[in-house]
Amino acid sequence: MSTHPPEPDEPAAHQERMIREFFTAVILHGHVTANAIGMHPTDLFALNLVELHGPLGAGELADRTGLSTGATTRLIDRLERSGQVRRVADPADRRRVRIEKVGGHELDAALHAAFEPVGQRMEEVIGRYPADRLEELMRFVAETTAAVQDATREVRTVTGE
Repeated sequence: MSTHPPEPDEPAAHQERMIREFFTAVILHGHVTANAIGMHPTDLFALNLVELHGPLGAGELADRTGLSTGATTRLIDRLERSGQVRRVADPADRRRVRIEKVGGHELDAALHAAFEPVGQRMEEVIGRYPADRLEELMRFVAETTAAVQDATREVRTVTGE
């Protein structure tokens, strides 16, 4: 007897199931990756945000993670104690600080190794698409990312987080 629910007959239900499967896989991969290198998933996600977007103010990091300002301060303190980030003066306003990733940290090699399997798998998937479709594929990824970020903000607004 199968433990999997039957595939939905309607295309919209099938699409919803596939999207949910995708997001579940991504979230679980983030948790497994964080655990593999001895980090809390939220710390790994925050470190990734700082690396992707450059130095961020604590408030910006709180907004992007959905954490309270107090929880964000504790997260920054943990990352700073471990030497992964540092607080630097904001050039636009010396009263503020920005959080930047420390390059060449010993954890960088572990992060690279932990993300290498998913990077390889994604390269294999992308490699199956013809070059003339890659722009369209990357546009889909960008639009999907923006849609998920918008939905996340909407949930936070509705729930008051």
